[in-house]
Amino acid sequence: MTRIIMHGASGFMGKVISDLCEADSDAKVVAGVDVNTEADRNYPIYKSLDEVKEEADVIIDFSHVSAIDNMLSFCEKSKMPVVLCTTGLSEEQLSKVKDLSEKSAVLKSANMSLGINTLMDLLKKAAAVFAPAGFDIEIVEKHHRRKLDAPSGTALALADSVNEALNNEYEYVYDRSSRREQRPDKEIGISAVRGGTIVGDHDVIFAGTDEVITFSHTAYSRSVFAKGSIEAAKFLNGKGAGLYDMSDVIAAK
Repeated sequence: MTRIIMHGASGFMGKVISDLCEADSDAKVVAGVDVNTEADRNYPIYKSLDEVKEEADVIIDFSHVSAIDNMLSFCEKSKMPVVLCTTGLSEEQLSKVKDLSEKSAVLKSANMSLGINTLMDLLKKAAAVFAPAGFDIEIVEKHHRRKLDAPSGTALALADSVNEALNNEYEYVYDRSSRREQRPDKEIGISAVRGGTIVGDHDVIFAGTDEVITFSHTAYSRSVFAKGSIEAAKFLNGKGAGLYDMSDVIAAK
């Protein structure tokens, strides 16, 4: 049994993770932390990690960048492993994460979905076959109209997986409207669509002469990210210091 502190317990992901853990015999949320302590949960919610009385094995963090510094300080003092899911961290905070990983276990991933992280591994193999054969590479991502950043962090992570297999020789291109020229060979085009309530849709296209191969991933709800974070927490329980990601979770299955 992995005992979890839910950091960001009153948020949407906090609720989804809590509900999933209710049905999971191998994981249990024993306490939560949030500025809003009034949310209806089956465990106590505190305003800070220092107030938590319950024994726990791992923190799952789906909070806000403003809460990260205090959490990292707590993990440094307590050596508590953390699954870090909050995005938009500053360079200074990312440096603190790296420093923390030298003292405790930290799992950080651009996307917590098991499907996306398996896809990243498949793309490395596909790129090594298709790119030398002259296939062009394009990525199209679609998200809901409220998403602020573009392209998505997941689209960039997928592009990085492809580029890593190609010795990082490819350039990322986000807009061709200012150019009037033939597509260069070593280019990965990344396009963003924003509309409606799309949770997350990513297509990686390898376009060759007379054939096209497309790798697709569609998230129908945010529960795919919650499930991944719970699996990551189970994986991190008992692990030594280090910086892990979802590829480590998948490799351990």
